[in-house]
Amino acid sequence: MNFTWMAWTWTTAAFFLSILGLLVMMSVWEAASPGGHPRHGILQFETTRGDRLFVSLLGSAFICLGSLFFFEDASLWAALAVCLAYAGLVFRFV
Repeated sequence: MNFTWMAWTWTTAAFFLSILGLLVMMSVWEAASPGGHPRHGILQFETTRGDRLFVSLLGSAFICLGSLFFFEDASLWAALAVCLAYAGLVFRFV
């Protein structure tokens, strides 16, 4: 297969591998502790672990895009730190 159209770099591969790793970890978590009991957080609707992961990933995408838009010369390492903190808050309070 020819994947040259994708312009694969180590950064791109690391991104997709980290998403895959998150999905595998969530699967292992679900196998170890089935159900996860949906809960009502600050958004006042039921969320499961998978919902919170999706909200974390979606919000992280917007955080990174905002970082690129507002701070063109900045490294994305700071945005990554904000994304990790955001994901922690989502899993704790949503």
